[in-house]
Amino acid sequence: MAPKGKKHCVRTLPPDVLNNLPENVVDEILIRLPLRDAVRTSILSKKWRYNWCRLPQLTLDQALWKTKKDLTYITSNFTKIIYHIMTLHVGPITKFTLCIPNLEGCPNLDNLMYFLSRNVIKHLVLRLPRGNPYKLPSSFFVCLQLRHLTLKNCLILPPPTFKGFDRLTSLKLYNVSISSKLLESFISHSPLLEQLVLQISGLSDIIEINAPMLRSFDFTGNIRCICFKSIPLLAKLLLTQENYVEEKCNIAKFFEPLIALEHLHLNDTFFFAGAGEVPTRLPFNLNFVKHLCISSICLFVLEEVSCALCLLRSFPCLQYVEIKVEAGDGNDIPALECLEVEQFSDVSFNHLREVKLIRTNGTIREMQLMKLLLAKSPVLVRMLIQPCLVEDSAILAELTNFQRASPKAQVVYKHQ
Repeated sequence: MAPKGKKHCVRTLPPDVLNNLPENVVDEILIRLPLRDAVRTSILSKKWRYNWCRLPQLTLDQALWKTKKDLTYITSNFTKIIYHIMTLHVGPITKFTLCIPNLEGCPNLDNLMYFLSRNVIKHLVLRLPRGNPYKLPSSFFVCLQLRHLTLKNCLILPPPTFKGFDRLTSLKLYNVSISSKLLESFISHSPLLEQLVLQISGLSDIIEINAPMLRSFDFTGNIRCICFKSIPLLAKLLLTQENYVEEKCNIAKFFEPLIALEHLHLNDTFFFAGAGEVPTRLPFNLNFVKHLCISSICLFVLEEVSCALCLLRSFPCLQYVEIKVEAGDGNDIPALECLEVEQFSDVSFNHLREVKLIRTNGTIREMQLMKLLLAKSPVLVRMLIQPCLVEDSAILAELTNFQRASPKAQVVYKHQ
């Protein structure tokens, strides 16, 4: 019995913080967890048991599988996960990522695609295994809310009634099977498209790019020609042609539509395709180009050198230049008149601040290029030269004697 005049002290437990979290806070927690961990929260309490089932973003990748066998073969674990998602998930799925590049074969995803098409999917990523490409089912082509689409190792054959994804802003296609004409139509029927990545080896025809909102285009593959029709906002262009093509393109006609270009990345195959009648400079300047990267160039091929010099002359506001030199026949190749400083008497790179030359060997033509850039760049801050094999003190000594237009120019000669 309690003493007279004293009350019983009742000890109360603190509220269950986890069970009383607002729903939006729970969603924010779950969305930041890998799917496996999000599902495991179902054991916290009855209230948490099905919280993961309303996740709007789902990622199925190698972090989800238990064993190496699951990563390689279509096991029952994979089938169970897909089944549980389709039977237990409620509410919209705005983003879905399936990354299974190492599987021996591609599972049948038709039911999954049908499920996603009914869940307001806006961001879809399918990175599927190599081999026979997965033919996208008709249900894929009714996902008209799509904003972002990434496909790898898929076959794209839309039904005749398909008119495109008119809300798409980002499209990335890797090793997909699609005809040039269909790809053209796919792009032109995406009027809001801002980012386009194509890594497709199977294209061999000419394609036209008609995308008025496009700001970034990254192409890797084999193609006869790319024609830009309506791209007034394109600021970033990366072109990597994998194999040489016999058909030559008109370099002036190619660059004429690129009025907003700021960042340009090319390889030597583009220069080969642009060779032929190469003007000293384009008949117009591209005044917004600030960054030029040439991932490979053969200085022993006159046509490639001519193309590169044409672009340098036509980009008066360049701030950064990076050039990777391909190995040639060394100092057996004579100097080029077009690389002499005197040939640039009417040119000055007044905005160029940084130059990077990679895999150099100290050949005559490489030294000509270094001398030219140092002599015609009055605000140059740094020229980094990374030799192919080892540093050569004789080359460094010659570099230090070159005239520099910029008093602040620092020449760094260092093997990576």
